[in-house]
Amino acid sequence: MKKAVALEITGKVQGVGFRWHTKQIADESNIAGFVKNRHDGSVYVEALGEDYAIDQFVEWCRQGPSWARVDNIIISKLPLFDGNKFVIK
Repeated sequence: MKKAVALEITGKVQGVGFRWHTKQIADESNIAGFVKNRHDGSVYVEALGEDYAIDQFVEWCRQGPSWARVDNIIISKLPLFDGNKFVIK
């Protein structure tokens, strides 16, 4: 079964390759959606995939790449959306 989530990630998450690594993990997990930097220094993600893949993806986002520091992550459910690839905006 598929599910979709939005993630708002704060901490030292810009300028550390967070978006690039997020795309790499999403591609490996067959997750569609996007990741983008926000003006407030946070990263925003919308992701669609199989339940187990989304759960593992969210767990990875709680840590991010080794040189990032995730202080907080807000997870919201989204309605399912159309998509078959993951992009960096």
